[in-house]
Amino acid sequence: MIRVAVLFPELLGTYGDGGNGLVVSDRARRRGIQASLEHVGLGDELPEADLYLLGGGEDGPQRLAADLLRASSLASRVNDGGAHVVAVCAGLQILGSSFSVEGDDEYEGLGLVDVATRRGERRSVGELAVRVGADLLVGFENHGGLTTLASGVSPLGNVVKGRGNDGALDGYRTSNIWATYAHGPVLAMNPWFADLVLGAVVGEELEPLATVADRLYRERCSVLGR
Repeated sequence: MIRVAVLFPELLGTYGDGGNGLVVSDRARRRGIQASLEHVGLGDELPEADLYLLGGGEDGPQRLAADLLRASSLASRVNDGGAHVVAVCAGLQILGSSFSVEGDDEYEGLGLVDVATRRGERRSVGELAVRVGADLLVGFENHGGLTTLASGVSPLGNVVKGRGNDGALDGYRTSNIWATYAHGPVLAMNPWFADLVLGAVVGEELEPLATVADRLYRERCSVLGR
């Protein structure tokens, strides 16, 4: 049994990122892996989970989510308990050391990863494509941040279309955290990525799973000429 928790979808669900929970739990069940899916709302106690999912949100909700998560046991469950996290956009920024909100005010993050986000001069809106090893991650972005990774922090991948962190790199990757600026939801648009995460959570290599999502992914890559 794997336990999947979508955190604060009413705050961090602006672009349908809560769908990531549906995707990863469904792909688990299709392989005969039992999976539970819980949506954690405001006022709910943080449940024990194998995979926590954070999505995108506007400045006010992002600040509130950061406050709630700093007061929760998420950091210890990731650092000490081995829980995994997929973080998108605002979620990516919250897990870092700091992020900027309206008025360029700097706000404290959870400090799980040594990255900082400041306000860029322009907003990035549009398609995002990122080379992650031999695979292409596709989605769309809508954010105004510029994210800088400290020395030793690995990006998720290299941007081939769009901006991501800074026009060259997107997101970051640790042993149990994946972070990206790609919405979509990203796990729905990139079934290989959903399986990468799922395989890490269950601790085994997964057999291929043919679904309509895989066909649509190939079509998106074809349109991008990749």
